[in-house]
Amino acid sequence: MISMRSSTLRPPLAVTLAFTCSALLAMIPCYALAQGKTVCNVRSYGAKGDGVVKDTHAIQSAIDACEEKGGGTVLLAAGTYLSAPIVLKSHINLQLEKGATLLGSQDQADYPEISEFRAPGRQALVSATGAQNVSITGEGVIDGAGDSWWTMARSYRGSGAMGSSHTRPRLVVFDHCQHVLVEGVTIQNSPMWQLVPYYTDDVTIRNVKVLAPANSPNTDAIDPFSSSNVIIDHAYADVGDDDIAIKSGEPGSAGPDSPSRNITISDCTFLHGHGLSIGSEIAGGAQNITAEHIRFDGTGNGIRVKANRDRGNDVGNLVFRDIQMKDVKNALVISEYYPRIAPKGEVASAPITRLTPHFHDITIENLTATGSTSAGAIFGLPEAPVTGVVLNNVHISAIHGLTISYAQVQGTKVQVEASQGPSIMDLAGAKASF
Repeated sequence: MISMRSSTLRPPLAVTLAFTCSALLAMIPCYALAQGKTVCNVRSYGAKGDGVVKDTHAIQSAIDACEEKGGGTVLLAAGTYLSAPIVLKSHINLQLEKGATLLGSQDQADYPEISEFRAPGRQALVSATGAQNVSITGEGVIDGAGDSWWTMARSYRGSGAMGSSHTRPRLVVFDHCQHVLVEGVTIQNSPMWQLVPYYTDDVTIRNVKVLAPANSPNTDAIDPFSSSNVIIDHAYADVGDDDIAIKSGEPGSAGPDSPSRNITISDCTFLHGHGLSIGSEIAGGAQNITAEHIRFDGTGNGIRVKANRDRGNDVGNLVFRDIQMKDVKNALVISEYYPRIAPKGEVASAPITRLTPHFHDITIENLTATGSTSAGAIFGLPEAPVTGVVLNNVHISAIHGLTISYAQVQGTKVQVEASQGPSIMDLAGAKASF
């Protein structure tokens, strides 16, 4: 039905016909376009779009009817569609026109408790499981109305952790899917993580905005989790936690866990948030990740690769290039001590286990950062030093310099300007050459 790698999905034809034939089509639940594609308008199934009456049943009925006809577009025209969770199916394109908002119900009982990502959770507002050729497109909005969930989370320490007894739903989840496209839409105000491909292959996320208040807990924008062949292009994130976090396994995982690999992130802008992260839940590892042409403005962190002895694995072949940072608190963090950046006091070597992080082959080039509090830190474990870090044409201006410990780092054209203390400080186990 849909070419996931095409530069334009082309539902505008369906939209044009919907407007020119609106009087007739309002009476027809599903109609076939000339090229054989089916469009199911949720209003034809009873959706009000008034933001008051719950349209869950109507939207799900349109999805199910469209699937029965072999797939097609489920159309949300302009309006506000209040809804409990809905489930997408194979060969379905959820099309939100400009002016359309899918608004999550604020009744917490509408989100069933489920096992999600091998841990207690709640059903996402929009999800698909085991689906192929599934997409969300258009110029509309998916709004999780997360304020009441954030209030709850603030009252329970650790409620954002996987396995918490105080669970919150994520907003959009693709679970074990293939050939996924999310394009053009705004995704905002999730109770927790906002857009999550989980064990999903061939994902394109393009021209999206992901928004949440800066103080909203755990509202990661985009979290590829044990997913492969992912493109994130022209994403704009302004959220309360990681702007992007690449994950692959929960803390203390008994396994097995699949890695996240072959991920390209390009031409993105990050405002509030914790920056571009690999980890910290990375028990399956992560390989072959490229991030380029990224602008950070006021984020808590810039580039961050993070894990600890209870959640690590092989993480390598990472490339970050053409990066601009302004007023980022910590420009560069590569640490195997999460949630800390640096260990507290001296750290003894520990036995290597399946969850020991191994960070290697990390290239950072053409990076400029101004106005940072800290240039950053590269901290490996004594039993698993960080190896193969290459800095090329890196310029960072910060209050505090760059600290290196149990890490092998080499650099060319590296300039770190620190207004307080040394520009670059080598601690135990550092092997640095600039």
